[in-house]
Amino acid sequence: MPATTPATLTARALLLDMDGTLVNSDAVVERCWRRWAERQGLDGDAVLKVVHGRQGYATMAVLLPDRPMDENHADNRVMLAEETADLDGVVPVPGAPAFMAALAKLPHALVTSADEALAQARMGAAALPVPETRVTAEGVGASKPDPEGFLKGAAELGFAPADCIVFEDSEAGIQAGRAAGMRIVGVGPRAAAFAPDVHVADLTRLRVEPAADGSITLTVLP
Repeated sequence: MPATTPATLTARALLLDMDGTLVNSDAVVERCWRRWAERQGLDGDAVLKVVHGRQGYATMAVLLPDRPMDENHADNRVMLAEETADLDGVVPVPGAPAFMAALAKLPHALVTSADEALAQARMGAAALPVPETRVTAEGVGASKPDPEGFLKGAAELGFAPADCIVFEDSEAGIQAGRAAGMRIVGVGPRAAAFAPDVHVADLTRLRVEPAADGSITLTVLP
């Protein structure tokens, strides 16, 4: 569904990715992963096509399939520390402050491949409230595109997967939401290629309102 087409969706809860969906962290992601690519002798442009949505160790496993996983996890810990320390250029996605304010009293959760420290740092840098319910890297055994994170987020909020809408920007995240049996709002340019149920350029195109029956009405504006 093109971003220019009005639509109305209803849900009981919203599950929100962070990077690329609420927070624009592309500048720091590119800096850190290009440095990593150079250390590994890989092409930086090729690496950046893979990184979005996944936990770092999972990205490394795709790019270096023959490397022992313990090395990927060790490198991932270094990468997380670098990303947490580098907040230059981290800003909210347009519309994110108003969107998060509208969700303040509605069921929602953050479901991110970042760990807790990185999630707190980036949401803080973007001046966005951190949802009380959140599933970070420490809380799952498998990275997106595995649906574990979204299923856990729905369970923690107390809703069935079919009653949840996922907000995502990446191929891995959209695949995870779809595998979880949830509807998907794709946010930003990356998402358009991966057939979300609805696509918007940013969060300025969304209006969120509570319905009388306790559900959430989500209106996609033209």
